[in-house]
Amino acid sequence: MRESGSGPATVNEHVAHNARVWNYWLGGKDYYAVDRRVGDHVVGMYPAIREVARADRAFLGRAVRYLAGEAGIRQFLDIGTGLPTVENTHEVAQRIAPGSRIVYVDNDPVVLVHARALLTSSPEGATDYIDADVYDPDTILRAASETLDFTRPVAIMMLGILNFVPDTGRARAVVRRLLDAVPSGSHLAVTHPTLELGGAANAEAMRFWNENATPPITARSRAEVAAFFEGTELLEPGVVSCARWRPETADGGAEPPEVAQFGAVGRKP
Repeated sequence: MRESGSGPATVNEHVAHNARVWNYWLGGKDYYAVDRRVGDHVVGMYPAIREVARADRAFLGRAVRYLAGEAGIRQFLDIGTGLPTVENTHEVAQRIAPGSRIVYVDNDPVVLVHARALLTSSPEGATDYIDADVYDPDTILRAASETLDFTRPVAIMMLGILNFVPDTGRARAVVRRLLDAVPSGSHLAVTHPTLELGGAANAEAMRFWNENATPPITARSRAEVAAFFEGTELLEPGVVSCARWRPETADGGAEPPEVAQFGAVGRKP
């Protein structure tokens, strides 16, 4: 992810990019040969990475269903959208509450090309797409205010995006700025890769990624991820493998296997 003000992003077909490789792992079609090669190499090193991608996407669905249902949230700010797949935030939210309003934010040129797939909406609700950078929360908030009412609760979705901000202090400052802009009753949802789960193969695969693809990934500990939720009430079960955040298992069913991606949701009191 480029820093704000670094000039227009362009598509590089010769270097693997996270959004496209992630799309490949999820079974999508929006990737280049280099993305498939790097993606397959990572899978060869760490086969569980496909499960990480699927678990992250499933977490989005469960979190949005909770937020739009039990929590009664009707506004979503989805930062680091990635390429559209199935069960995007607006589809999940508007199925529960057709009047939900969703703003997607990304600055990847490939995502921008496909953004029209995110701009469908129920007649009662609204969706919008902002071409902006996570490093520039003020621009995000200013543009999002055209669709969202920041006097009413907002769910800030930051799934797999803070890992592209290598400086932890700066990442925390971005989250703090966003939370400062929303009222009581708003929520923050985060997923984030970690080396505390997944073993040595995960660490080796992440090292390979950072040497052969873009943008580089910064893994963080459970404590570092929990720190993003400072000032919020962390919902049960806290910061856990995203596959184990309120899994939808049958009564008495086995807990799903852990994946090397933390997930959590917090509420601003």
